[in-house]
Amino acid sequence: MRHSAPHGDISGSSAQWSDSGFDQSLTGWDRFADPLLGGGVGKVAGSGVETGLGSAHGKAILLGEHSVVYGAPAIVLPLLDLQATASIRRARRGFITSDLYTGPLATAPIHMDPVLTALRVSAEQLDVRPDRVELILRSTIPFERGLGSSAATSAAVVRAVANLAGVRLTEAQTHSLVQEAEHVAHGTSSGLDAHAVQSMTPLRFQQGKPTTVKVVEKCTFVIADTGTSGSTAAAVDGVSMLRDIQPRVVDRVVEDLANLTDDVVYSLGIGDPIRVGQSMHEAHSLLAYLGVSSPALDAVVAAALEAGAYGAKLTGSGLGGCVLAVVPDQEQAGDVAAAMTAVGATRTWTTSLIPNDFDLMTAPTARVRKEDR
Repeated sequence: MRHSAPHGDISGSSAQWSDSGFDQSLTGWDRFADPLLGGGVGKVAGSGVETGLGSAHGKAILLGEHSVVYGAPAIVLPLLDLQATASIRRARRGFITSDLYTGPLATAPIHMDPVLTALRVSAEQLDVRPDRVELILRSTIPFERGLGSSAATSAAVVRAVANLAGVRLTEAQTHSLVQEAEHVAHGTSSGLDAHAVQSMTPLRFQQGKPTTVKVVEKCTFVIADTGTSGSTAAAVDGVSMLRDIQPRVVDRVVEDLANLTDDVVYSLGIGDPIRVGQSMHEAHSLLAYLGVSSPALDAVVAAALEAGAYGAKLTGSGLGGCVLAVVPDQEQAGDVAAAMTAVGATRTWTTSLIPNDFDLMTAPTARVRKEDR
């Protein structure tokens, strides 16, 4: 993906989630064998090699970073343009091929631990030898930028293992397996990313429960990568330490962020992007107060506002990573993206939410326009 922005339109209706948890046995799981029905054991073209395939998409947090860890709500947007894919086949030895590491599974570096955890826990539950597979990973989701790279990759691996085993996992089962990998990646994990990389619609997430956010008018966002890595574990630990020192102050910030988050849910439901932007701007100031912003993030936020964005804020854990800005339309999105690039953003993406229909509750769809790939 080049530095210039691909354009994506995200659409769809409510996804239904189960809170039943993860069944540790295979009892009741849907086994299947026909890949044409959307699952089962795939075959590599031209050979009889059994191969499991899986994929998942990225996400961006609209509002609620950090406060979600303390029980407050968050809103997350699906980024359908950004995809992680996994291909897995049985082999005599464990081997992985990816952009971050290629080599034997046994000697994989520590930054691959989340992926290896996703492979291990799913393989153990699905009667696959995790040390006897070859795994190929590909992703267009930037690593350590708060866009769900680790969760999406883990979800892709879990789905590929299930595909190889001929098992259809429910959303709750997939979520539980991905969460184990997320705990390795980020320490304390709210579960938001594990849900978000499976959802085709924006979600409000609170205390482990996702619900669909109503969108009544098209709403356009620009995402800019500052080019600096963030660390979820470090950012979460930093806020936790600050809360230990100043519990009342941090709890008040969490309450303010919760109120802003629900105000954005309301604003999307009445079609008011200006109000969405105002809430985003206030949220960025609060997150900066918590110490999770950075000079690079602040500079990109300021550039977006000067170029006509309704509002902008960091998205994800902070300390680096990306900025999310809400803009009036696609034309303004180009101006905002250019301004963000001028102050150091290394790449940008533009994506739009379109209205979803709560009455029809039809299967999610996506309309994506990709440019400058």
